[in-house]
Amino acid sequence: MKFSSIASGSKGNCLLYENNDVKLLVDAGISKKRIEEGMSEYGSSLEEVNGILITHEHSDHISGLGVVSRKYHIPIYATKGTISKILEDSKVGTIDRNLFNEIEENKDFYMGSTLVTPFSISHDAAQPVAYRFDSDGKSMAVATDMGMYDDYIIGNLKGLDAVLIESNHDINMLQIGPYPYALKRRIWGNKGHLSNETCGNLLNEIISDRLKKVILGHLSKENNLPELAYETIRNEINMADGNYCADDISIQVASRTEPSCHIEF
Repeated sequence: MKFSSIASGSKGNCLLYENNDVKLLVDAGISKKRIEEGMSEYGSSLEEVNGILITHEHSDHISGLGVVSRKYHIPIYATKGTISKILEDSKVGTIDRNLFNEIEENKDFYMGSTLVTPFSISHDAAQPVAYRFDSDGKSMAVATDMGMYDDYIIGNLKGLDAVLIESNHDINMLQIGPYPYALKRRIWGNKGHLSNETCGNLLNEIISDRLKKVILGHLSKENNLPELAYETIRNEINMADGNYCADDISIQVASRTEPSCHIEF
């Protein structure tokens, strides 16, 4: 099982999951050219991709989907609500409806030998989901764009070997930053994004002997710094009452703009 970030941030997201018999993109929120270049960095190409899994319809997750789908005709997997919003989005352009495959929260499906589990997240989108991947005794998940977490999300993130998890903003940077108050409220609200501190708290809920690789993703350019996210997460883990410390885990920060964090497990 391999996983790589092509881009992960508030301005664009595209992630690559690979197994022996399948290659999947999670989101296509950057240009076709950048996706092609990013995949080339990992020795892959869009011609090899078996499906594009969409988390939700916000532009930083689908802005490149129309161009990619029109050239490569890759099957697209998304919830009914997300598909409806994509089809209404004039910026995406026309997409062949036959490419869409409707999925449901909590209803597993196979892509090759990989079991994919979509699960609901709390975000201000039509029908957003995160994804878990299980194959050959290994598990990983992509969980971003979450305003909050609960026992349901914790349950879906238990027993992982690796995770890309949202560490979107530093609370103090957001509070004193230039965003309008309404946008700040959206970001820190229950349907917005996880702060560095909340991300650390969630990680403390799912840390186990298995979880060895953590990628911090979807960082805000305006309201976070990679080194700040990294140190905050380490501090949250080290200060928790559990049996684990930050040195037990490989923690990386995904680049907002460049291919990064290629992991194998």
